[in-house]
Amino acid sequence: MDIFVNDRLVMKKQHPCGAKEMLVLRAGMDFRLRCVRCGREFLVPRLKIEKYIKQVIHQGNQGNQANQEGEPHV
Repeated sequence: MDIFVNDRLVMKKQHPCGAKEMLVLRAGMDFRLRCVRCGREFLVPRLKIEKYIKQVIHQGNQGNQANQEGEPHV
């Protein structure tokens, strides 16, 4: 699953504040997410969070220079 910084994740389950949308601040083996409604930030392992993602909303430019130059993404 391709998830980049500044993407928004729509989750299957709600955050305790009631929001289902999270902003990705860091992507890798862990995700640092920010709740769009209350602003709470938390770190979650990739394997745990991927099963709760309902939809990924990509935010335009991913900031990946390799793809813009025609090189394959690794």
